[in-house]
Amino acid sequence: MESDPINYDAIVVGLGAVGSATLHQLALRGARVLGIDRFEPPHAFGSSAGETRITRKAIGEGDMYVPLALRSYDLFRELEREAGEPLLKVTGGLWISSPGRQAETHVANFFDNTLAAARKFGIGHEMLPPAEIRRRFPQFAVRDNEAGYYEPDAGYLRPEACIRAQLAAARRHGAEIRFNSPVRSLEDLPAARTIILTVGSWVRDFVPAETAKLFTVTRQVLYWFEVTGAPERFMHPNFPVWIWELQDVKHVIYGFPSLDGRTVKIATEQYSRTTNPDPVEPRLPVSDAEIRAMHAQLVAPYLPALGPRCAKAVSCLYTATPDFHFVIDRHPARDDVILVSPCSGHGFKHSAAVGESVAELALIGRSSLDLGNFSLKRFGTARS
Repeated sequence: MESDPINYDAIVVGLGAVGSATLHQLALRGARVLGIDRFEPPHAFGSSAGETRITRKAIGEGDMYVPLALRSYDLFRELEREAGEPLLKVTGGLWISSPGRQAETHVANFFDNTLAAARKFGIGHEMLPPAEIRRRFPQFAVRDNEAGYYEPDAGYLRPEACIRAQLAAARRHGAEIRFNSPVRSLEDLPAARTIILTVGSWVRDFVPAETAKLFTVTRQVLYWFEVTGAPERFMHPNFPVWIWELQDVKHVIYGFPSLDGRTVKIATEQYSRTTNPDPVEPRLPVSDAEIRAMHAQLVAPYLPALGPRCAKAVSCLYTATPDFHFVIDRHPARDDVILVSPCSGHGFKHSAAVGESVAELALIGRSSLDLGNFSLKRFGTARS
């Protein structure tokens, strides 16, 4: 990138979920700000695609996330009003687990942590025994030892629409945006008081080797399987967003209400096979073997009314830390660079509040919400 004589208050590198939100919040505060992305977001090459992302208020990954989630609800509603289009749909959310579960959602005791967070923060919820799950949501083939946590205010966000709305709002408030502009090195950037790295799975390219080792990148696949029988069974308000910690296999599966009455989006997570973000083309296709295995092993036994025909399957990237918590901190080698990696498969729901908090951190040196739990110090790699 050519040298630019213009000085910026901040440059945001990477304009996905958090980068677009940060750019918007900086511009909203009157900052002289530049946003840069190697592609033209929203796009399918990173971590913020796939039509829907679950949002929830009681966060099983830890109490420190609940203020971010609650603030994000408010900010997404504000963004909806500004954009004039729906971005957040409340459908209710059902989390299913059991003492026999073989998998955990991101962290140990996710289900119990969720319940504890709901009680601590006064978040509306119900506990459903298996008989009640079968009565209200017969689509799930639950067992007698399984239980459900139901959160009426949970739902989904539309990731591509959210990113478009954040970028459009940033432009209206004066942000400069450059698409299709890869950044190879921080030294190539124009002069700025602060550089904010929200580069997703490319984070390892911009940090020292010791820090880069903290981030693992994995390919995830999202599937849309056919609905057999009456389509309304899998549509809102008859079907919620959901997360299921299974006991037969070491998998968590999750999914969404049908948006079209024909297919239901369902996915799992895997962290054993790592990948690289570049080049993008080899990791995008989803094989027929992957589709058949997903349906046979993780769909048919648990949601028997979803047929084997897969209308669509797409891949995306997860960037995870060893403890599955975010990293939001100063760059280990440069105090003028803020490293922002709200990752590990549970970041999108928090992106609006993270963007606001990082904008505050960049402009006034502190954020309204506590970001202390996301420091690199917990790994011993922070700047000394």
